[in-house]
Amino acid sequence: MTKRAPLVHIVDDDPAIRDALSWLFSTRQVNTELWDSGEAFLDALSPETQGCILLDIRMDGLSGLEVFEQLRERPSPLPVIFLTGHGDLPLAVNALKQGAADFIEKPFNDNDLVDRVLDVLRSYEASQAERDNEQALEERLDTLSQREREVLEQFTKGASNKEAGRHLGISPRTIEDHRANIMKKLGARNAADLVRIVMTASRNA
Repeated sequence: MTKRAPLVHIVDDDPAIRDALSWLFSTRQVNTELWDSGEAFLDALSPETQGCILLDIRMDGLSGLEVFEQLRERPSPLPVIFLTGHGDLPLAVNALKQGAADFIEKPFNDNDLVDRVLDVLRSYEASQAERDNEQALEERLDTLSQREREVLEQFTKGASNKEAGRHLGISPRTIEDHRANIMKKLGARNAADLVRIVMTASRNA
């Protein structure tokens, strides 16, 4: 799979700041999309939208906090980083408590800003990858038949093929066949791998 280039949505009603930030991120090979209002960004937002949001806390029209509230209501998983003035610090701290990823005070150091945004993007992408893996595991578990689930339960309890067969009323050979099918469906390479997959599924249940 081709790795996507980092993407930052810059939402600010000041064109000079938008252009300056866009140039700054371009020097670090970070793509940007520029939005002159919170309304414009929200109108274009879709489930396919990627990246993170660099959001000015004070704008004409919808404020950054009002945009953030609408993002929470949708809900949008995209991380939000606020650009704040000194007087906005209490607002930014409250936004963090409500789920914002970070805030950056003006004036800011250019490299520090880009570094913090990239840190947020990396954390977001890692969490997205983990969620994707969890969903894929759930989908694989859903392919198991009822009997295969029963065999898997016996296996996770540490039962041998003979013990599982006695408990389920089927032969050890049939247990062995079911276990082979289970490992194939779940993508397990060996018994230890199968145990790890089942433990991961149980933690996420």
